[in-house]
Amino acid sequence: MHPHADASAARKLELADVMRLHGQAFAEQQRLSGAQRKALRAIARCRTAELGGQLIECQACGAAQYRYHSCRNRHCPKCGTLAKERWLAARRAELLPVPYFHLVFTLPHELSALVQGNPRALYGLLFAAASKTLLEFGRNARWLGGEIAATLLLHTWSQQLTHHPHVHALVAGGALSGDGRWVAPRRGFLFPVQALAKVFRGKFLDALAQLLRKGRLKLAGSTAGLGQAAAQQQLLRTLRAQDWVVYAKGLITGPQRALDYLARYTHKSAISNERLRTMDASSISFAWRDRAHGNRPRLMHLPIEAFLARFALHVLPSGFTRIRHYGLLANRHKTARMAQAAAALAVAPFVATPPETVREFCLRVWRFDPALCVECRSARLRVTQLAPAHRPRAPP
Repeated sequence: MHPHADASAARKLELADVMRLHGQAFAEQQRLSGAQRKALRAIARCRTAELGGQLIECQACGAAQYRYHSCRNRHCPKCGTLAKERWLAARRAELLPVPYFHLVFTLPHELSALVQGNPRALYGLLFAAASKTLLEFGRNARWLGGEIAATLLLHTWSQQLTHHPHVHALVAGGALSGDGRWVAPRRGFLFPVQALAKVFRGKFLDALAQLLRKGRLKLAGSTAGLGQAAAQQQLLRTLRAQDWVVYAKGLITGPQRALDYLARYTHKSAISNERLRTMDASSISFAWRDRAHGNRPRLMHLPIEAFLARFALHVLPSGFTRIRHYGLLANRHKTARMAQAAAALAVAPFVATPPETVREFCLRVWRFDPALCVECRSARLRVTQLAPAHRPRAPP
């Protein structure tokens, strides 16, 4: 039994432990993308001598410690906290004093294999279909008749780590009209979800049909048969006959509550260390919430290889942007358009603050000063030696 399987162990099981013990063997046996291999290696090396670090010494009591570098891979559950806080600080400058709405656009499971084989193209298409649907409804005078402010975030996982691609959309309640007025929703909700779902389905499938027709998608394994036009048409007919899911999760009142809500979904990895429970030589268990039965807490046991295969499903292509902004928040005219929205709402435009330093972040969030000695708690620490990255030699 692996020592982390003991619940009484001083240090809890981490994803990095799984990667260090089993990641290399898994990578050697599977066909993985470069991004997937990079993520597994990075998580295994995070905050170890393999990435190098610094020797820190107290100027008063002489206490010394090594601080190893983080991997900074976005799929690592130990990294990203500071990046998330800096991102949220920047978003505070963009909040409007209006209610916010949370919507979720989900792809049907019949597309899962095709999406897994073409993640960059089809995750991009998911963003495009969802955002164009929202913008179109916002510009429609029947609903708002103006430009909305929306942030979309991609998630690809379920609580059980199965493939479940969907985007969360946080949308300000209202739109900026062409003549500079703020138009609030008139019916107590933003847009009708059934109508959203039909338009979303149509936009996604029209674009998917073009990609298939032009041979722009990789077709292998279970999707190899889609190389035939008849099979493509059958798939599209099946998907058009289904009811697609767009879920509106209700009204969020108050800008700060909206920001707190958004924070639940940004910079998350597929599974956190807190959900891991036990691991032995061949299996691992983790906690999950059963939403189909009252959000009950449950425990899932998987073979190590199956667990790593599920985790690898959610490693995004290199450079793929998983948080995107649309409408008033689109980068091209964001400053001017958001200033117009603030004027329409009779509030002063917010001014973005410089990003926090690591020390400022630690003091605010953890009430901890990383520059002070943890032993004497009075003197400042200084870097006395750099520890270069240490790559262990491969066995002969």
